Amino acid sequence: MSSENAPFPGLSSTPRTTLRRHKERGSADRGDLYAILDAGLICHLGVVADGVPLVLPTAYGREGDTLYLHGSSANGALGAARDQQVCVTVTHMDGIVCARSVFNHSVNYRSAVVFGTATRVMDEDERWQALRVITDHLVPGRWAAARQPTRKEMAATMVLSLPLAEASVKIRTGMPVDEPEDLGLDVWAGVLPMTVAWAEPQPDPLLREEIPVPAHIRDAVQR
Repeated sequence: MSSENAPFPGLSSTPRTTLRRHKERGSADRGDLYAILDAGLICHLGVVADGVPLVLPTAYGREGDTLYLHGSSANGALGAARDQQVCVTVTHMDGIVCARSVFNHSVNYRSAVVFGTATRVMDEDERWQALRVITDHLVPGRWAAARQPTRKEMAATMVLSLPLAEASVKIRTGMPVDEPEDLGLDVWAGVLPMTVAWAEPQPDPLLREEIPVPAHIRDAVQR
């Protein structure tokens, strides 16, 4: 991933974002942070609820330097994140790195870890905008194509915002790094790449036959 020309300020290192191992895999480029978040669909939200650590998979969306998360207003664990310190992670697996020795096996990946205080969004205009951002992050163009939420549905939905002020990025690419004495072993070494791709859309059996696959769904398949 290259962001050499990205006009973004760097990520400031903090005690929580300082890498302890493989510091060479870290990136202080905020453009890399944006790229990892924008390429993901589900994040994992780490919270402490009633003294118990919980990790919740949830949909999200980014607007500028704000990450929006949403869920049911009745979700006690999500409510526990409100006005509390949380940790959000997004990880992409790009391949399994097969080395000549078991010890040197690894994975190619891109990961982002965001720390901060999650704030419940109360302003109604921002709530609408946040839900649009989340919806269009999953499927661009979907917000405008589908029915808008009712008042009851909005009341049943909690939206949290998290500033992208404290984050770390870690990326591993390339081939295995074997010990020099292992290079002559009769063991295959290399990378088994992984990709995530959309499949063909599956219409709802209750969908009226005259309704075609819309352009924004076709575009999602092709991206």
